[in-house]
Amino acid sequence: MAQDPNLEHDEIEGQEEMTVTLTLDDGSELECVVLTIFTAGERDYIALLPMAGPEAEEGEVYLYRYSEKEDGQPDLENIQDDAEYEIVADAFDQMLDEAEYDELVDEDEK
Repeated sequence: MAQDPNLEHDEIEGQEEMTVTLTLDDGSELECVVLTIFTAGERDYIALLPMAGPEAEEGEVYLYRYSEKEDGQPDLENIQDDAEYEIVADAFDQMLDEAEYDELVDEDEK
């Protein structure tokens, strides 16, 4: 799905936001916000949230294998194996659950 991702940093309201422009199989481009880069198993993965379009409205998150080329440019690969995808999706869901729990605990402490 993704070819030659373009990773950019944007300043939004004083916070740095990293974006990736994906070139899809049909040649169209989709700009996404980088939610996180995380490790599952022995590989790194990236979670992307589209910034516009129906995917953004539905809150659809894209998961890819993540690595960096020798020149430091990001390299995203599709996850072809269903078992690998399940492991990655479960790890991402667990991260979300932990973040939500931490947020609730922080609110209770205030």
